[in-house]
Amino acid sequence: MGRGPHFIFIYWKIVLNLYNRSVSTATEEEINVLVTKQATSMIESEFPKQVPQVTFKTRVHDTNVEGPNPYRWQDVTTDEIFKGKKVVVFALPGAFTPTCSSTHLPGYEEKYEQFKTLGVDEVYCLSVNDAFVMFQWAKAQGVTKVKMLPDGSAEFTRKIGMLVKKDNLGFGERSWRYSMLVDNGEVKKVFIEEGFQNDCPTDPFEVSDADTMLAYLKA
Repeated sequence: MGRGPHFIFIYWKIVLNLYNRSVSTATEEEINVLVTKQATSMIESEFPKQVPQVTFKTRVHDTNVEGPNPYRWQDVTTDEIFKGKKVVVFALPGAFTPTCSSTHLPGYEEKYEQFKTLGVDEVYCLSVNDAFVMFQWAKAQGVTKVKMLPDGSAEFTRKIGMLVKKDNLGFGERSWRYSMLVDNGEVKKVFIEEGFQNDCPTDPFEVSDADTMLAYLKA
């Protein structure tokens, strides 16, 4: 699963729980569903309570820069993004990929004003892609409200525990799909897609969408 001894500990907690529930009469499919749901629940319960301290390498428009590409590098820290703010972050496997482009990013862009009405200061899209790729993806998608957060070296994703291998697709290491509500750096709620694993053969997308987060904020 890519989470080392800690995830092995979670695995055995699930096994013991299943044993105590006497699921010997359950079908293999029922057991797999139960294991997946319990694993996701345990991962959510073990999710960091504070966002990790990292520095994001971003590109910003600068009229003082001459030429056809008037942008410069700008470091942005975790505190600059989260301190004193209520922020929604949704993370996805990669820019320009099908579900991310057709549904995940557009959903948050379309409902951005609803988040603002509910007291959210900013909405960020995070992916293990560099700043150039994230910029071009936002441009291609017509995104003007959601802010793109490039985690090119995967430092943030690794520290928050959501880094997985997607070698089966030739992607290398990427973020698992999830969303979270962060208030002044404190993680208040996280929605993690089921099936967290390296080289997942599917691309779960059920709970990290904009509607699920909006429903939570309205509750």
